[in-house]
Amino acid sequence: MKITIDEDRCRGHGICCTLCPEVFDLNDDGFSEVLTPDVPAEHRAAVRVAIAQCPERAIAEA
Repeated sequence: MKITIDEDRCRGHGICCTLCPEVFDLNDDGFSEVLTPDVPAEHRAAVRVAIAQCPERAIAEA
């Protein structure tokens, strides 16, 4: 599973960072970034929840 964040859509809510801090973090500008674009199997369920919970629909599977 590979993921990306659409930087134009992200508004920095940080929900993804709360749900899966092993994969997501906030950058210096306060927007989410992907730490691990190729998501390890043990984090895939949490990443799928983060994708579903993103209010801006900024996270997508690549």
